[in-house]
Amino acid sequence: MMKQIFLATMIALAFWVKPSEANDAAIEAVITAQIEAFKADDFETAFTYASPKVKSIFRTPENFGLMVRQGYPMVWRPSDVAFGESLPHAGGIWQKVRVRDAVGTLYTLTYEMIEADGTWQINGVALLKAPGLSA
Repeated sequence: MMKQIFLATMIALAFWVKPSEANDAAIEAVITAQIEAFKADDFETAFTYASPKVKSIFRTPENFGLMVRQGYPMVWRPSDVAFGESLPHAGGIWQKVRVRDAVGTLYTLTYEMIEADGTWQINGVALLKAPGLSA
């Protein structure tokens, strides 16, 4: 009985414990590197940080770059980037990122990060709150 309670507690903690600082640093490095590639219009390099799922959707760095320029201009040309909390989710981590665009508007995004081939990869990005809207 004690063994079962211990096991159940450990499983529950695995879902609630904050990701390690090493994971945080690695994830921040991947997101930062992709944003730096966007700033340089180096969509080929930016595409390397995308997960296999994202790569299969956009197929080429050019298609990926077009989507980012049109759908996420605040990520393509941010004036400021700050990392928020990271939370585990099934098979990966949600990383909150605040970006300020070129005109000063602040956005909060969530990056879905997964581990694939021994590295963290970006599996999707969602805008959490549009400017001017309250939560």
